[in-house]
Amino acid sequence: MSTYAAPLRDMLFTIKEVGGLDAICAQPGHEETTPDLVEAILQEAAHYATGVLGPLNRTGDVQGARWHDGQVTPADGFREAWASFCENGWNGMPAATKWGGQGLPTLVSTAVLEMWKSSNLAFSLCQMLTLGAVEAIAHHGSDALKRRFLEPMVAGRWTGTMNLTEPQAGSDLAALRSRAVPEGDQYRVSGNKIFITWGEHDMAENIVHLVLARLPDAPPGVKGISLFLCPKYLVNDDGSLGEHNDLACTSIEHKMGIHGSPTASMSFGDRGGAIGYLVGEPNQGLACMFTMMNHARLNVGLEGVGIAERAYQRARAYALERVQGKPLLSGSTTIAGHPDVRRMLMDMKARTEAMRALAYFCAGQMDRAAGHADAQEREQALALVGLLIPVVKGWCTDSAQGITSDGVQVHGGMGYIEETGASQHLRDARITTIYEGTTGIQANDLIGRKLAREGGRTLKALLGRIDGDARRLAEMPDAALARIGSVLAASAHALGEAADWLLAHDDQPAQCAAGAVPFLRLAGTVIGGWLSARMAEAATAQLAARSGDASFLGTKRATASHYAAHVLVQVPMLRDIVTGGAASTLALADDQL
Repeated sequence: MSTYAAPLRDMLFTIKEVGGLDAICAQPGHEETTPDLVEAILQEAAHYATGVLGPLNRTGDVQGARWHDGQVTPADGFREAWASFCENGWNGMPAATKWGGQGLPTLVSTAVLEMWKSSNLAFSLCQMLTLGAVEAIAHHGSDALKRRFLEPMVAGRWTGTMNLTEPQAGSDLAALRSRAVPEGDQYRVSGNKIFITWGEHDMAENIVHLVLARLPDAPPGVKGISLFLCPKYLVNDDGSLGEHNDLACTSIEHKMGIHGSPTASMSFGDRGGAIGYLVGEPNQGLACMFTMMNHARLNVGLEGVGIAERAYQRARAYALERVQGKPLLSGSTTIAGHPDVRRMLMDMKARTEAMRALAYFCAGQMDRAAGHADAQEREQALALVGLLIPVVKGWCTDSAQGITSDGVQVHGGMGYIEETGASQHLRDARITTIYEGTTGIQANDLIGRKLAREGGRTLKALLGRIDGDARRLAEMPDAALARIGSVLAASAHALGEAADWLLAHDDQPAQCAAGAVPFLRLAGTVIGGWLSARMAEAATAQLAARSGDASFLGTKRATASHYAAHVLVQVPMLRDIVTGGAASTLALADDQL
């Protein structure tokens, strides 16, 4: 079985050329985050991912988390890994320095998080949920809650969760039934929650649950949801842990993948009500959760990138060592010399690099929105983040389905034999399109809240940038860049046509919703193609200046050319589905389906 190795050269290249590292390091508060420091951080993270987390990935998949009498025991080695992870400062790396974190830019932490997700997705989810809870408390919690909970959570001594979903409600948060009754300066919370990632375990001293529930006088629907903090163990005034709160893990799910991450069913208030504390204002729970939603959805999209990268590395290693048949490509003695295997590997590589570029670009825009010196630049970056988040989450996880499936295909018959590890990536990736909002939910958010609500203003501004770059490339004397630019220009035009159609038909919500997922795929494909083209242009400039590794830079040009020839060519089909083909989705009555 292959060993994960972080693609550091590609990560650093993408951070600088797409994410805008130099400009972000120059922003107030990040002056000490130099490119050399970033490279050193990524190298250390790569060593940890390869040496500690990677070897535990198969253990987590085969052994999984185990539930017994309300207690959950992680797979062997996870507890020790969590202790060393936190001792080395990795858990709090993205968090604010005032709570014990390192305050690094989102762009830098995104690259590090990709390594955790590639090497051991199940393990990485504990940190992801904890930092999401930290963000919600930091933005909306009272000073008392911040003082009591944030420092031990950032340190990793306590972990965090999000408790949204209920059995009868699913993704429909308006149907939540959990209740919270005031009792002095606290609340008694009761209800049942499902699909709670790392909802119970013994890796940390305490677990801080953020729970959506309704106050007695709350209005119906999503406008009547409040957010409450319910710790597993109550916390005394001196910070020590008190008695066990009235909450319990009643079971964990038996999932198709991500076995090392326990997905818990939680019961609150079986003995009179779990003690909880209001986070934010009453009936503003959904707004509080949206504070952490952008980072959470970016991180799940990043899971698509990480799993795709790992699947590619495994397939490539197998193809370079497996001897079978007579290769048609000269100089090759393994199945990597078979053109169809080479096609699949190139497709996996080109798509993954485009996905990484999109995730890093979005992370860089988050940093610009948070810290750019110019208010207008911050506003524009924030709008662009809002547009991109559903694309990152939806398109990257959706694309990972095809990439991990191709990884199995490259292995041939060995691909569906569990011992090779190829099928785990496919099983794990399949879940990422569902949690944190399904692809359909992301697509509806994209065409509704992000496109129609502002009349397409942000997308049109982005398309202007893409079209300008595409036309400039198309006129270059470099034949490869010119071809990429020509295809990209046509693709940007097609995305604009699809957007215009959706805006013109917003009075036909069913028609628009039928084409929402194809539109999301269209947007991701085009934006990913644009960023691939930018990387090809940057690589060409460095080759001309002889300022980098010629082999690596030539590879960047080759993958961008492959993406334009094999992926961007699908854009007209997606546009046609959005602008008319999706109507067939609505043609049959329920009893005809």
